[in-house]
Amino acid sequence: MNRFLPRMLLAPAVFTLFLWMIVPLVMTIYFSLIRYNLMQPDQSGFAGLSNYEFFVTDPSFTTAVINTLLLLGSAIIVTVVGGIALALLIDEPFPGRGVVRLLLISPFFVMPPVNALMWKHMMMNPIYGVLAQVWQFFGAEPVDWLTDLPLFSVIVMVSWQWLPFATLIFITALQSMSREQLEAARMDGATYLQQLRYLVLPHLGRSIAVVVMIEMIFLLSVFAEIYTSTAGGPGDASTNVAFLIFKQALLNFDAGVASAGALFAVVLANIAAVFLIRMVGKNLD
Repeated sequence: MNRFLPRMLLAPAVFTLFLWMIVPLVMTIYFSLIRYNLMQPDQSGFAGLSNYEFFVTDPSFTTAVINTLLLLGSAIIVTVVGGIALALLIDEPFPGRGVVRLLLISPFFVMPPVNALMWKHMMMNPIYGVLAQVWQFFGAEPVDWLTDLPLFSVIVMVSWQWLPFATLIFITALQSMSREQLEAARMDGATYLQQLRYLVLPHLGRSIAVVVMIEMIFLLSVFAEIYTSTAGGPGDASTNVAFLIFKQALLNFDAGVASAGALFAVVLANIAAVFLIRMVGKNLD
């Protein structure tokens, strides 16, 4: 009875959460196995694995997967390395540290479409953008970032927004670090780089694992920045898996192929989750 009552009280919430997850998944599996194109309502019925074959053999598929992995890896490297560097810079007390921390964290609260519009028009515009003015000041030709370097531009936007999150996690971790160990290392003649390698980075191991895990989950589904700034172009230069699914669903009106792509994204996310769970588990041992 001591176990039965709590389980019965939790049952409605667990059942609701189960339905919340399983119903969309079942519907997605169902649509991925049938012909369901809004532009061709006369063609219906069981399609088998043809939707999956069509999605995987799409000319944009390989580019979208590569772009997804490049975006994911680059943003994680930038945010982890930059987050650690910023956390170390503002870890020591100095006048105005509270204001600096607030300014560092604030980009994380900017909505993704607003973030993309700001970078697109305020920073990267080749005519009146801030970067164009800097280039002209030094006598160089302004770069049309969204046309010449579309994927790099998206990586910059995403990294700028997620860098404060990593910095906040690393600052919190550094505050729990033993100052006595650092002082003892200094007295023993350890240089700053030696302290960083043998004391600070091992202490940040769990925080790094958490940051990588959370960012990988969210960055696999980056969409708003691409849709707002480059629309996946030029061509497929900045198209990722999420944007490719969008093109199949809302541009080609093919719900069947889009559902197959969504299940592919779920499989990709689960593979990443297994890898991350093992990595995090090693850091928590």
